[in-house]
Amino acid sequence: MNILILSAGTRNKVVQYFKENVGAEGKVIATDCSNLAPAVYEADAFYLVPRITAPGYLDQILEICKKESIDGVFSLIDPELSLLAKEREKFLAVGTTPIISPYDLVETCFDKYRMYKLLQEMNIPTGRCYEDLESFFRDKEAGLISYPVFVKPVKGSASININKVSSDEEIRVLFHLYDNLMIQEFMDGQEYGADVYIDMISGKCTSIFVKKKIKMRAGETDKSVSFKDPELFTMIQNFVEKCGFCGMIDIDIFKINGVYYISEVNPRFGGGYPHAYESGVNMPVQVIANLAGEENSVTIGQYEEGICMMKYNEVAIVRLKDEEIVEG
Repeated sequence: MNILILSAGTRNKVVQYFKENVGAEGKVIATDCSNLAPAVYEADAFYLVPRITAPGYLDQILEICKKESIDGVFSLIDPELSLLAKEREKFLAVGTTPIISPYDLVETCFDKYRMYKLLQEMNIPTGRCYEDLESFFRDKEAGLISYPVFVKPVKGSASININKVSSDEEIRVLFHLYDNLMIQEFMDGQEYGADVYIDMISGKCTSIFVKKKIKMRAGETDKSVSFKDPELFTMIQNFVEKCGFCGMIDIDIFKINGVYYISEVNPRFGGGYPHAYESGVNMPVQVIANLAGEENSVTIGQYEEGICMMKYNEVAIVRLKDEEIVEG
């Protein structure tokens, strides 16, 4: 079984986990646009590729898939996920399965207002969102929402360009300066993260790992503790199966006054996935089973509570010989 991990960056652990599970005959290949991306050196082989916006990028990835007999491919960065989903048939034509949810669903995940409307339609609690100032000010006057609120891009990731604001003036200034913004209700409660796997053959949710977030850094979970709640498991399972998600996804959740609210969905491995894996929730082995044509059994919640994850800095040292440094 050969796996291709695109835009590996600093996600060393994900590369390591797949290497642990592909077996003696399998390979893990990685790509990045920089030879200073430490995760590529964990792989059996790696390729330096252009940025995903460069002409011919997709053709180069397809060539790698053919050359390395890649069975499954996935990306670790948001901008590439839509490309994988949209060009699914081209990958299948060279014998490679993109490990990604359907294109329309991926696009919904990256459009926060579309995701808000989807959650509303499914009667799943979520924070109020507004695309226009008039609707927001009207609801504020009616007492349906109050300051502080978040102003953020409709599309974006890693908590980039998110502002917590507390006045009409601040909101008006931001909407005047920038396009494609939205207002999101500030959810003041305990935050959780869920690492979820949806079987690519059966469509059933087979694994859910929930962690209580203790500390965040750059939009990723920095410290967390494992947590279980059958009510939350049921809500997540129903949501992902009804939507038609596929493979691994990451869900942000808040609990406010005893009610769980879904905040965001990322259709990829989350930055806190190592917590799940080290607690026994092995998603790489489920990916590999699916690629081999095997359905996975449902193992939701099969892990211990109270296991803590604490991230820390590490370094990779590599001699590049005569190669130039490529930063992409």
